Amino acid sequence: MRLISSRQNPIVAAFRTLADQPDPTGTRLLLDGAHLVNDARSSGLQFETVAVAASRLTSPTEEGQLAERLEREGIEVIEASDSVFDVLSPVKTPSGIVAIAERKAMTATDICAQPSAFILTAIDVQEPGNVGALLRAAEAGGITGAFVCGASANPFSWKAVRGSMGSVLRLPIVAGMTTHQVMKTMRASGVRLIGAAPRGGDDPDTVNWQGKVALLLGGEGPGLTDEAIAQCDARVTIPMAGGVESLNVAVAGAILVYSARRQRA
Repeated sequence: MRLISSRQNPIVAAFRTLADQPDPTGTRLLLDGAHLVNDARSSGLQFETVAVAASRLTSPTEEGQLAERLEREGIEVIEASDSVFDVLSPVKTPSGIVAIAERKAMTATDICAQPSAFILTAIDVQEPGNVGALLRAAEAGGITGAFVCGASANPFSWKAVRGSMGSVLRLPIVAGMTTHQVMKTMRASGVRLIGAAPRGGDDPDTVNWQGKVALLLGGEGPGLTDEAIAQCDARVTIPMAGGVESLNVAVAGAILVYSARRQRA
């Protein structure tokens, strides 16, 4: 493996830039840790760069073994001194292996084109960890694509990718559109819009989740705006015991996605 030992190396700059400025299209993703790097490998993504910490190669480690496996498969892996790797990795406690992977960018048309499209639309979800967890639950529950719009965190940031546990690598996702653009696009494609509301909506088990449908979820605290709710074809409310005002957006999303899954299965 080629060794880099200078923090001035262009490879270091590439990782730092992507950590600070995530690709808005999701074409290039910064991955930290053996789980995500291996997920990218299993998902057939191409690697722009893979780097492993030198200390992970001196004894049998998960990161070292993965690096050697990637090399055997014809992927160039760079060995980085531990001091350099500390800069390559965006986390406080470096995992030992990082990569920049190349993901196929999706379009709004791709998301809406499927005859039985089941779309998650996250609006103004500002915490990257919540965005990632929401996309993880969405993929597990059978969502076919997702829009992340408004003032939401970038789903392609390393924090959101990490929070999704790899779902961002596989799930068709479009980010960066305005809420109005997303709703207009879905309407033009014949997608029914179901908005999550804290009160006044139908029970999840009584909502019609069949056909082309989108679940709209608002951000932490305020949820969907009154304007967004007014444009929905239906609203859904999760029944809760007295004294509980709201749920974390990722938890709420998981409950609603699985309620829909029971009907769509």
